[in-house]
Amino acid sequence: MKFTCMRSDLSTAVSNVSRAVQVKATIPALEGILIKAYGDTLNISGYDLEIGINTEINATIREEGEIVVSARLFNDIIRRLPEEVVSIETDERMITYIVSGAADYQIVGISSAEYPELPKVEEQDKLTIGAEILKNMIRQTVFATSDNMAKPIYTGSLFEIEDGYFRIVAIDGFRMAVREEAVDSDIHTKFVVPAKTQSEILKLITDNQKDVEIIVGQRHIIFRVENYSVISRLIEGNFLDYKTTIPKNSSTEFVINTRILSSAVERMALLTNEKIQSPVRCSISSEKIKLSCSTSVGKAKDAIRATISGSDVEIGFNNRYLLDALKNTETDEVRIKLSGGLSPMIIKPVDGDSFTFLVVPMRLAAE
Repeated sequence: MKFTCMRSDLSTAVSNVSRAVQVKATIPALEGILIKAYGDTLNISGYDLEIGINTEINATIREEGEIVVSARLFNDIIRRLPEEVVSIETDERMITYIVSGAADYQIVGISSAEYPELPKVEEQDKLTIGAEILKNMIRQTVFATSDNMAKPIYTGSLFEIEDGYFRIVAIDGFRMAVREEAVDSDIHTKFVVPAKTQSEILKLITDNQKDVEIIVGQRHIIFRVENYSVISRLIEGNFLDYKTTIPKNSSTEFVINTRILSSAVERMALLTNEKIQSPVRCSISSEKIKLSCSTSVGKAKDAIRATISGSDVEIGFNNRYLLDALKNTETDEVRIKLSGGLSPMIIKPVDGDSFTFLVVPMRLAAE
């Protein structure tokens, strides 16, 4: 194999693809990236047996071939080369020669025959959606996925397409995030995408990109983001019927400035940390919301004004869960609905239903 290409193109591709590479693997080839040089393009892949990232860049290829090289080492070398043009060549001993300007490297490669083949996805459904829309939907829900492997199904998000709407739903047992958008599609399907896969999609979507193509198979999914393909396994299992967990009615409701409420909760959170957990107490009545927090460190109180309709209520919550929800609303104001002190707090936009966040309350001790 022998080719030349632009260092910046190669560096960007290798950096992105390397995120799907295992740092320490029982199969040495999985710590590398697969480079294929055919025609006038380089095809570069990283794969950790759960998620694969593949891309192509232009190159001048003098001898076709393929090789596996250490992702970490190759990435470090390419990033630091002194010139924009880089020449790469391999020999029959799998030695890879990298030359750019006066810089000259020789590194040991691995035969491509030892690299596992990326899954082949037989298309069952396909959806094209605006890149910015998908980016916002993932960003506003992925925070609520679980990291508890005891229930793997909740380490991903439910993607649901039905009746002309596309929804992403994430649950971790303490909170829930639902985000929906109208789409021009008659597909009826649902599947669970790992949170890690969604995080990689967020990193690949650029500001000037128009669309992302989602290709759904029986066990795997492909996201096509510009010239990248992200191939991921789907998580198997039964996802909670999330619609039944959202209270239908509320006894207390108010609209409030998101920043003002977030700032008040952050002030209470100064007395808590990972070792010192205590609920923030929220007493809602008339036109005032009183907040307080008491821990072994000390006590704090605050109050903010709001136009409140319905019954007085006192509720406790985990400050981090509420702050995560408020931060991801990305709106100036939110509508908050409550059905007593033991039912989930519902956070929605002032108008419409583009998002729904639920925060499960914490039990309050008597003052």
